[in-house]
Order: sequence, then C-alpha cells, then structure tokens
Amino acid sequence: MCASGCPGGKRVLATWFCCGNAWGPCAAAGTGACGTCQSSNNQCAWPNISDACKNLTKPQNCSENPSRYGCGTAIKVTTCGTLKSVTVTIADCGPDTKSHCGESKLCCYDPSRPPYFFYAINRLIDLTPAAFSAIHTLDAGIIPVGIDKW
Repeated sequence: MCASGCPGGKRVLATWFCCGNAWGPCAAAGTGACGTCQSSNNQCAWPNISDACKNLTKPQNCSENPSRYGCGTAIKVTTCGTLKSVTVTIADCGPDTKSHCGESKLCCYDPSRPPYFFYAINRLIDLTPAAFSAIHTLDAGIIPVGIDKW
C-alpha cells in the first residue's frame, strides 16, 4: 500500500461532465450516447463504447487502448490518496482523450517500491457530478484515480 494511498487497476485521470436533467451545478443537457445519462446518477463517459466514439475521442493517439465496453457496463473508480470509491455505469462517449495526451498528476508515493512515485496519466473517464462528488469535491475538476474494469 502506498503511503498516500494508491488504488489498484489502471491509474488515469477523471473529470466530470453534465448530462440529462438539471442537477447540482448542471443545467439541463442531452442524455448522452446511450440515451440514459443523468447528472444525478453514478454514471460515466468512456472513450471506447463504439467505433464512432473511439474515432472521436482517439485514446490511441495517447498510447491508450481502452477495452470496448458498452452502455450500462459497470466500472469501479477509486481515488488516489483517500481510496474512496464509486461504481459507475457507462452512459456516454468521452472524454476527449486526444486533447490531453500526456497530462498527469501524482497518484501516490511509496518509499518501499521503486520508482517510488506513481502517476495517473491521460484523461480516460468522465464522471457525472453525482459520481465525482461521491469520491471528491467538484472543485477539484480533475483527479487521479484507479479504474478496475479494463
């Protein structure tokens, strides 16, 4: 276990986005690529729900090759540091991974294991405000997380 808490799974960056009915900081918005997205539900956007989605988000431009998961697939998201987690279901296509290649944040530090510092790299999952606020404050905007469905 890392001194500051390091989740299992692939370490990536998570952001939040609005969809569906007005809720919290969100005005009314579309219901996403799956037609079910609601800001008030624990849901997410994933960059490879279809060929069209992957061609739009282009995670491969950032040396990412996320598995193809369809609408409704569950993914566990765990914060670095506090190790708070939330299970979300895929409800949309996103994030725009190609626009943020190489972006990284320190995930944790473990003095017992080289390379000692572990980073989360590339925006690979967008969370609804309900899901994001279950593990962190919305003010953070972008956080390092571990995802356990890869």
